[in-house]
Amino acid sequence: MKKLTLLIFTLFIFVPVKSDILVKPIFEGNKKAKIKIIVYESLTCGHCADFHKNVYPQLKENYIDTGLAYIEFKSFPLDLAALNASKLAHCKNDGKSQILHLLYKEQNNWIKGNTIEELNLNLKNIINDQNLGLDFDKCINNKNIEDYVLEDRVEGIKKYKVNATPTIIINEEKFEKPLTFKNLKKFLEKLV
Repeated sequence: MKKLTLLIFTLFIFVPVKSDILVKPIFEGNKKAKIKIIVYESLTCGHCADFHKNVYPQLKENYIDTGLAYIEFKSFPLDLAALNASKLAHCKNDGKSQILHLLYKEQNNWIKGNTIEELNLNLKNIINDQNLGLDFDKCINNKNIEDYVLEDRVEGIKKYKVNATPTIIINEEKFEKPLTFKNLKKFLEKLV
């Protein structure tokens, strides 16, 4: 009996236990909307920043804010800097997109540098300048969030064959046309 107790105790110590803390997805809109949009993106991707700047505002105004569409932003980091930025975007774990949009808006300011240390310092300065109440080091070292971000990437590859960013999925169908609001609107109008 002592050996069994010792074995169970030893296994408990050395077997990693999954955290009960769930990381919430970053989303906007009505979860019950008829149109469900998933965007796989990398925070170091210039095309993704263009989407947030030139396409997303009209998409939000015409479909998300009106209750016609729900959008979820999924992480598909293409490099370590994008992974770290994604961890920051999820760090408050409130499901809100404020930090994500800020990081795209400021992308040109934080992706400057030759090393990951320089990029991290740029990210840290932006986060601190905005008084977002984030502990940069705690966010960057959060294994739970890192696993969540990487699981998004794996899901994108396995489920939707994502191989570039941004990739848009609308009601489980990959959007294959050039990513302009005009093209999106044509597609979405068929679903309304």
